[in-house]
Amino acid sequence: MDVATARFPTFGEDHLGAAQLGHRSRTARLVKTINLMVAHPGGTLPEKLNRPADLRAFYRLVNHDAVTHRAVLEPHVAHTLALIRATPETVLILNDTTEIDLTGLTTLSGQVGQIGNGKRRGYLCHNSLAVAAGTREVFGLVHQILHNRPQADKTETRAARRAKNDRESRLWVRGSEAVGAAPEGKVWVDVCDRGGDTFEYLDFKRRQGGHFVVRSRHDRKVGVPKAGGMAKVLLHAHARSLSELGRREVEIPAAAGRPKRTATLRIAAAEVEIAAPKNPRGEHSKEPITVWVVYAGEIDPPAGVEAVEWILLTNVATTTFAAASERVEWYATRWIVEEYHKGMKTGCSIETMQFTTTGAMEPALAVMSVLAVFLLQLRNASRDEATQGLAATDFVPRRSGEVMSLWRYKAVKTDITVKSFYLMVARLGGHQNRKCDGAPGWIVLWRGWTKLQALLEGAEIADQIKRGKT
Repeated sequence: MDVATARFPTFGEDHLGAAQLGHRSRTARLVKTINLMVAHPGGTLPEKLNRPADLRAFYRLVNHDAVTHRAVLEPHVAHTLALIRATPETVLILNDTTEIDLTGLTTLSGQVGQIGNGKRRGYLCHNSLAVAAGTREVFGLVHQILHNRPQADKTETRAARRAKNDRESRLWVRGSEAVGAAPEGKVWVDVCDRGGDTFEYLDFKRRQGGHFVVRSRHDRKVGVPKAGGMAKVLLHAHARSLSELGRREVEIPAAAGRPKRTATLRIAAAEVEIAAPKNPRGEHSKEPITVWVVYAGEIDPPAGVEAVEWILLTNVATTTFAAASERVEWYATRWIVEEYHKGMKTGCSIETMQFTTTGAMEPALAVMSVLAVFLLQLRNASRDEATQGLAATDFVPRRSGEVMSLWRYKAVKTDITVKSFYLMVARLGGHQNRKCDGAPGWIVLWRGWTKLQALLEGAEIADQIKRGKT
């Protein structure tokens, strides 16, 4: 349970302890800083690092020339890659881009790119998050790109735009290229939303020998087998017309103005051929790509609710209902990276940092990105069926178990399990632990974990007072 366990005292060593920052004292400070933030992940930097000396030390750290975004993130990525190379499970690499809005920092306005409608400033943060396909265990980041969207040059030619290695449409290629191909005998699958639906990216994955599941954005013409040759049809209409293979239920997570619900989807799949664009878009070969289109459309959605419809493209052979259902499940796992982005912004308050240079902001963003992984792993630890029945003291400090049992039961219990410990943490964070509530998510666990740290600090102060009187 290396990732899913809450081995919190060593989180910093595990994920950032191998950082090469030019001097071991800087690495030690980085490790200490993230361990302090693990105890207090929410709020502004002064709230995360409530001792002025620790806050000043972090400021000095990220302002050092040797401490870059890449140098901070590299050991975490290496740790994640080691885990996914070792696991026998299929690994999903969830790729998605979120905006980090730094508009309020006027000193950075000329150093970062456009976001939103062009009137705001910040980074496009493209994350590649590794997750186990079966258990949905979050391993960590395998890559991250902080992209500055440049001002559009209306005089630039198509050829000049294609030649740019840092153009936005290449984020998915760059991310996948950095991760590399899966080792022999391992299955790694890139999972992307509509942003990954470019011929350049699909062609890259084909040439790399890698797997993908991508939600279709372009209703392009595709080739379908027909007696004596191939017929050209529009992709989306063709997907909707396919014969049903079966039906399955999928959990749709809550979103703004939309409660969590279960959707029943009609599943279909067929092989199609995508031709290369006549006018090249990016860097790609001229060879057509054979893929399977997987259709998942909701049957009888609730009144007033938009029906779920996913038209997916994959190069993993999909000829049966079981295979098509698996591809749909892979895509449904993509919401975890959206939860990760919520963890970055809501949980870690990543957009509240007040650095005045990109040289300091970027390594600080790397630290917060690793901290956001911790928040998701809180949820892993509470749900891992393989270890829920083990003693909590195998995974968290004994003092944490004692304080939680005192809070919950008004007595010290030495036999609490991992599951009961995290249910108590969730209750401390506001979860009611009723059957209808479902498993606690990272937000209530994070709130509970933060409150637990305050309880631990209070207990330590009480012990000091007691020792002073004796």
